[in-house]
Amino acid sequence: MVEVHVRDDHVRDAVDDLVRQRVHGRMKELVELRRRLDHPRVDEDEPVPMLDRVREAWPGGAVDHELARQVDPDIVAGEQGREHMTTATDQWIEVRSPYSGEVVGRAPTSGADDARRAIDAAARVLESPLPAHERAAILDRVAALLRERHEDMAQTICAEAGKPIKSARVEASRAISTYTFAAVEARKLAGDVVPMGASEAGEGKIAFTLRRPIGVIGAISPFNFPCNLVAHKLAPALAAGCPVVLKPASQTPLSALLLAELEQEAGLPAGWLNVVVGPSGEIGDVLVEDERVRMITFTGSSGVGWGIAERAARKRVRLELGNSTPVVVAADADLDLAATKLAANAFSFAGQSCISVQRIYVERPALDGFLERFLPKVEALVVGDPADEATDVGPVIDTGARTRIAEWVEEAQAAGARLLAGSADADPLHPVVLAEAPESARVVCDEVFGPVCVVNAVDSLEDAYARANGTEYGLQAGIFTGSITTALAAAETLEFGGVTVNEAPTFRADQMPYGGVKGSGNTREGPAYTIREMTEERLVVLQA
Repeated sequence: MVEVHVRDDHVRDAVDDLVRQRVHGRMKELVELRRRLDHPRVDEDEPVPMLDRVREAWPGGAVDHELARQVDPDIVAGEQGREHMTTATDQWIEVRSPYSGEVVGRAPTSGADDARRAIDAAARVLESPLPAHERAAILDRVAALLRERHEDMAQTICAEAGKPIKSARVEASRAISTYTFAAVEARKLAGDVVPMGASEAGEGKIAFTLRRPIGVIGAISPFNFPCNLVAHKLAPALAAGCPVVLKPASQTPLSALLLAELEQEAGLPAGWLNVVVGPSGEIGDVLVEDERVRMITFTGSSGVGWGIAERAARKRVRLELGNSTPVVVAADADLDLAATKLAANAFSFAGQSCISVQRIYVERPALDGFLERFLPKVEALVVGDPADEATDVGPVIDTGARTRIAEWVEEAQAAGARLLAGSADADPLHPVVLAEAPESARVVCDEVFGPVCVVNAVDSLEDAYARANGTEYGLQAGIFTGSITTALAAAETLEFGGVTVNEAPTFRADQMPYGGVKGSGNTREGPAYTIREMTEERLVVLQA
């Protein structure tokens, strides 16, 4: 369960912050905070459920500013009832806006001992499983609460991740779909009937399989979709009947904590979701080494993901990793459609999506026409404050990412690439379009994870396919063409988990099987697919 400790000094600091910020029109918050100073509800060290937390609406968006957000798994201690756990440290992680650098919230730093206690809590609830109809009802209620709190969630995503508010609202809406589809899967989760009469050995027998929850799941999520990628782990896990120990990205834990609050409000019993925020190595080591964690679901970088898989050889490890996303524009493509789709999807959320368009291979006869349409659309994108309704492209997550991206752009230019648009010197980075970048440049063969796109001419579709397949990645790819024959050939030839036709490969609907091949992972997300990976088959044979 997620809880918050409220202390008088924290409340007084929050009031002072409000005054310093000169927050006009926030009298309700000020009155409530002052009321709590005069009439504190709890002793200094008594935990208060997050549903009763004090909230502060910061300028620029109604973002939950956690005065002292506490992430506490609950223990069901036999007949003694529930005991609230606390982290063993007074250290805090400050969550800062990638745009302004201001603190927008904070979370207590958890460590290895906290992770072990979280696993204790998760393992204990397996002794009292929830029936499928109750799991489905909770998931439905979470979806309903997300609708009610849609703007709160969007503002939280925007504040901590720097995601433009209009994109943050899309993410919040997608999380509703994720929980809705998971509720459906919880209700219909079932095994298969085995046709025993198909062999002489099976004559006179009836057999079927049951789907049983795999057990405790360790979930590790990235910063770039701090709500919906968490939902893609939590919702199928609950649908499958598995408790979760969640480690969200330290840069963006607030959306995950808000989602945990909604699960609590929806009636999720204590111990089914346990959130630990802290050092990835320390917490990850516990999840890998503790035998009670039966499955790890990880979304993030390829190096880290495959490293976990190597170390946790006896666990089920499911990885959704990176990509260097290619798109082929055939000579017969609708160039207006291609330019419109690709300009938006190469730079949305500053390119910080594992399926952000990064490489565009255009058949040479179409190159000039494509660039004439594409470049003005890129230059028209609004770069700036993610809280501004007009903004299309916000900042990258931190200065380290910005420095790395600028270095990769400079490296490509030194190797012969031409800069067609944008600037790697601007802050925030302006969408960068490069041409004639060598295939060995990191902006081509590695995942940039930033607002950079390379447009290279090719002499044939076969050349385009070979270049598209020429990296270690294989998540999603796309092609724009007016020919169904070409589209089907591309679907057969491109070595990726998904191929889009006349749509940017950045497209994802939450019910579809999403995942990669090669270095991009070994799983398929989407509740209907994830739930099967979070369960095990048990065969039952009956002698007639």
